[in-house]
Amino acid sequence: MRLSPTSLARTAARHPWRTIAGWVAVLIVAIILSAQILGDALTTETDFTNEPEAKRAATLLEERLRGPSDGTEFVVVTAERPVTDSTYRSYVEDLQAAIGALGPDVVGHVGSYLTDEGPVSETGRSTLLPVTLALDDNTPVSEKAEALVEAVERIGAPDGFEALVAGPATLESDFIRLAEEGLQKGEGIGLAVALVVLVLVFGAVVTAFVPIILAVMAIAIALGSAALFGLAFDLPFFIANIITMIGLAVGIDYSLFIVSRYREERARGLDKVEAIANTGATASRAVLVSGLTVVVALMGMLLLPNTIYRSIGLGAILVVVIAVSASLSLLPAVLVLMGNKVDALRIRGRRKNSRERQGRFWNRAASTVMRRPVVSLVVTAAVLGIAALPYFGINEGFSGVSTLPDEAGSKQAFVVMEREFSGGLGSPVEIVVDGEITPEVDAFIANMQEQLRADSAFGPSVVETNEAGDLALISVPLSGDVAANVAMDAVRELRDEIVPRVFNGAPVEVLVGGDTAYNVDYLDQTQFYTPIVFIFVLGLSFVLLTVAFRSVVIPAKAISMNLLSVGAAYGMVVLFFQQGTGPEFFKDVASWFGFGQVEAIETGVPLFMFSVLFGLSMDYHVFLLSRIRERFDQTGNNGESVAYGLRTTGSLITGAAAIMVAVFAGFAAGPLVALQQMGFGLAVAVALDATIVRSVLVPATMKLLGRRNWYLPSWLEWLPQVSLEAETTPVPAPQSPATEPEPATEPEPELAPI
Repeated sequence: MRLSPTSLARTAARHPWRTIAGWVAVLIVAIILSAQILGDALTTETDFTNEPEAKRAATLLEERLRGPSDGTEFVVVTAERPVTDSTYRSYVEDLQAAIGALGPDVVGHVGSYLTDEGPVSETGRSTLLPVTLALDDNTPVSEKAEALVEAVERIGAPDGFEALVAGPATLESDFIRLAEEGLQKGEGIGLAVALVVLVLVFGAVVTAFVPIILAVMAIAIALGSAALFGLAFDLPFFIANIITMIGLAVGIDYSLFIVSRYREERARGLDKVEAIANTGATASRAVLVSGLTVVVALMGMLLLPNTIYRSIGLGAILVVVIAVSASLSLLPAVLVLMGNKVDALRIRGRRKNSRERQGRFWNRAASTVMRRPVVSLVVTAAVLGIAALPYFGINEGFSGVSTLPDEAGSKQAFVVMEREFSGGLGSPVEIVVDGEITPEVDAFIANMQEQLRADSAFGPSVVETNEAGDLALISVPLSGDVAANVAMDAVRELRDEIVPRVFNGAPVEVLVGGDTAYNVDYLDQTQFYTPIVFIFVLGLSFVLLTVAFRSVVIPAKAISMNLLSVGAAYGMVVLFFQQGTGPEFFKDVASWFGFGQVEAIETGVPLFMFSVLFGLSMDYHVFLLSRIRERFDQTGNNGESVAYGLRTTGSLITGAAAIMVAVFAGFAAGPLVALQQMGFGLAVAVALDATIVRSVLVPATMKLLGRRNWYLPSWLEWLPQVSLEAETTPVPAPQSPATEPEPATEPEPELAPI
């Protein structure tokens, strides 16, 4: 192959200034794109790319009844005195005037009980001001909600009064704000811990900054690329958050492996260019295969027909591709210019002794496991299997307003609405009747209203018919949180039982829409596509790893081990976050960490975790197995090769995993339960994979299978030769293959002069 990691690294090393100039130019363009168009290119809206029932209902309402609308928010006013009080009336008038003063670009209409356009509670002490947000494609609905909240807060409430804003846009605005706060906190924690770990791993301050700078560059360029994609596709705003999270994890990891291998090659006495070339033939190849595996895993997210998953998948793929590209070209150019200065500001005087101690530790670990491979394999697999058991009791759902922190204004408003009115008034179920609305159909609609009145899950319904008389809307609020499982069960009952029974024989089509119906369709879609994504990712990963290692055993083992660690992470997420599962001890620990206890694990978190973890955890497998295969080709000694692989990658993988765990744990420290679940699950899976799987399962299975690890059927010999190993001179094999002595650690030579 003329274009290979080796040739790319050698070319970058021979022309470092040209390479760096090219990357800096790309970075400048990306920064300009982010500054100029990223904000307008991304959207706060999420949508299906196919036509489920909720979307078809919304389309009919938009086309034939109410036109496009950004929705209705409610200003909730409650006081210790009745609405007939003069102070109450004056305060409501001030609110109505202040909201109207926001202008037609923000507010289309605001009503109140003073104009017979707002309900009053049965107690007579609470009322709602319905606010219709203006239709404006250029301004995100969350920004309009923020302006509404600010307008309400500017009007000082009299003593004993309280005014809060509730509705879909306000709720979305609070979720966005809290998500950004949590992600910024996670980024800060991740970067701080990453710097400390890198300094400890490298023993030099200057070296530690190189991976961080590369990761930040990859993130910046990926954001600029996302801005371009956002001009052609609907990309929700959190693509930027995904890019940052994944970019920090993989960008630092990839450069960590390459910088470490470069220093190792320099320590062997090679000059800068040859050290870069050898690094390209080994670590860079492993980075390329690891990156391809991550991309393959994330491609599964693109299969789902909605903008949420596609945004997540695209953002992560962009930053991984850019991080791999920078690691293979930019990093060699930087390293060759730095030369021995890469070890400037050393903080550890006896690095060689430290390396020898680490080598002895991993030798002992490998020897212990390989002396009892069956016991090690069975015990470890059993532990991971038991940890995964709670997953079988998972209840997937949504983080509704009830999962927000108590200080969130939208949650406080919801509490008042639930107490004084129907909690789902802001996001009602919309039963759309499509067809000529004749007296006969009116009778069916009246019967439907009777059925709804008899069901405690619903509030009072309202019927609206369009001017053409060919579409009717039955709008009915839900009791409680519209994102709760109870609300979704009520929608399912409407669709599956009540509507078919009531409208049986009616000459119309009836669709059930609204926000809760949207959630139901989203959940059903996710559950339908999950096995398809699993098969797609596992199948392509098996093919990729088979080609990379020229073995069918290694991919099968890697996939099995990854599934074990992912399954254990699933189980831990359910155990720590889902109410009613596991001993109280886990709930106490979760409470101590500030994790929220919810009735359901956020829909999409398990699928996202699988796609990300399956790719990221393959990093450690690829780097470890590439070292083992490299040594095995030299010696033919399976046991010694496994020990060598663990010895040479042990501290490196541990450091890389610590950085990933810190990044993900930082996101878990945020206030939103969905992000807590995601960050916690990712951190647990990476920790398990880098410790138990890598130090126990891998050596145990490698020992048991011996040379069969590298088995490739003869009918697959046509596969292309895509080796991960450097072309090195073989070393003599041990005299007696039957006995595999414990290898001694190899002292690290001093760096060669420039």
